[in-house]
Amino acid sequence: MIRFILADLSRFKAGAFAVVILIALSVALSVTVTLQERAVRLGSARAAEKFDLLVGAAGSETQLALSAVFLQPSPLPLMSGRVLAKLSADPRVDFAAPVGFGDSADGHPVVGTTSRLIAALSPVLAEGTTFTRLGDAVIGADVPKRIGAEIKPMHGGAEEGGHTHTAIVYTVTGRMAPTGTAWDRAILVPIRAVWQLHGMSSHDAHDHAGETHESAEAEDHDHERHVEADAAIDEHFDAETPGVPAVLVKPKTVADAYRLRQEYRGEATLAVFPAEVLTRLYATLGDARGLLLAIAIGTQIIVIAAVLLVTIMHVGARQRQIGALRAFGAPRRAVVAIVWGELFLLFLAGFAAGLLIGYGAAHLISATLTATTAIRMPVEFAREDLSLAFWFIVLAVLVSILPAISTLRLSPARALRS
Repeated sequence: MIRFILADLSRFKAGAFAVVILIALSVALSVTVTLQERAVRLGSARAAEKFDLLVGAAGSETQLALSAVFLQPSPLPLMSGRVLAKLSADPRVDFAAPVGFGDSADGHPVVGTTSRLIAALSPVLAEGTTFTRLGDAVIGADVPKRIGAEIKPMHGGAEEGGHTHTAIVYTVTGRMAPTGTAWDRAILVPIRAVWQLHGMSSHDAHDHAGETHESAEAEDHDHERHVEADAAIDEHFDAETPGVPAVLVKPKTVADAYRLRQEYRGEATLAVFPAEVLTRLYATLGDARGLLLAIAIGTQIIVIAAVLLVTIMHVGARQRQIGALRAFGAPRRAVVAIVWGELFLLFLAGFAAGLLIGYGAAHLISATLTATTAIRMPVEFAREDLSLAFWFIVLAVLVSILPAISTLRLSPARALRS
C-alpha cells in the first residue's frame, strides 16, 4: 500500500510539493518564534548571571542594566564616588567593581573597571595576564587583537565620529576566555586610566550631578590629561574617588544582596538585580511571542483549511480512479487508507520540512544577534516542544480522515460512468 501511495503522489508531484511547502512555511513560523524567544531568554539570562547586584545613580532600571551588563550604548548619570568607596569597604560585599564607558576603539567599547571584575568574568585568562599598569588592557574573547597590540581609544562610538585620545595608548596584555556575554567584545582598561584621561576628579561627583557620563566626559575634553601608562594601578577607592555611572557588586550572601539593594534604593542611587530587570523584559517579550504565535496558529488553520478543501476537490476529481479500485475488488478500508495515507504523508513531510526551516531560521537570527551583541543565544528544542509536535500529529490524523471518509459516499458504478 505504501508503494501505491508513493506512486500516486508522484503522479501529482507539483500539487503535492505545493501542499508540503504551504504546511512547512506555516510550521516554520511557529518553530522560529518559539526557538528564537527561548534563545533570547537563555542567552540574556546566562549573560546576566555573573552580575548579582547593580548600583547606579537614580534613573531607569532597564537603562542601567542594559548599559552596565549588556554594554548597550546609552547615557547614564554619574553618582558620587563615595558610593563606590562605601561599597568597597562594606563587609557584606565580596567585591565592588566600577564600570566607566564612553570611549571605543575599532568599534569595540572601552570599559574602565578593575582586575577583580576581570577575574569574576574570566577566572582563567585565555592568554596573557591581567592589567597591572594604567596603560594595560585586557580584551574580550571576540576582539580581533593580539597580545602586545596597541589600542588608541576614541571618544564615543565609531559611528559617532568622536575624537581620538592622544593622551594614552593602551597595550593589550591579556585576553579573557569566552563568556558568551557582551563583554566578549569589550576592551577592559583600568578605571583610573579612564578618570585621568578625561581629567576627572572627586569634584565630578558633584559638579556633574544629574549629567550623563558621556556629557561629563565631553565637557572634560578640554581638561584631557596625559596618562602615565607605566604607573601601577591603584584599586583602592576612598571618598575622593571620582563619580562613576555604575558599580557591579558581588554580595557575600543572598541575604546581604537583598539588604544592599534595599539600602541603596533611594533618592540619589538605584540598586537592581539584573535578573529582575530581565524578568520584566521577558514579560514584554512574552506578550510579543504570544501575538506572533497567535498569528502563526491562525496561519496554520488557514493553511490546513485550504489543504483540506483542495484535497476534497482532488478526491472528487479522482472518482474514476477510486471507482476502478472499488470495481476491481478493493475493500472500502483499503481505499480509505490510501486517501488518508496520502494526505497524512503530506502533513508529515510539511511538518518535518517546517521544523528544519524554522530551526535554520532561528539559527540565522541568533547568529545575527550574536554578531551584534556578542551574547550567545542557544537555539535548542525543549521537552515541552514534544507536546506541540504530538498535537500537530493528532490534528493531521483527524484532518486527513475527512477526505478519506468522503470516498465511502462514492458508488463504483456511478464513478465509472462519470
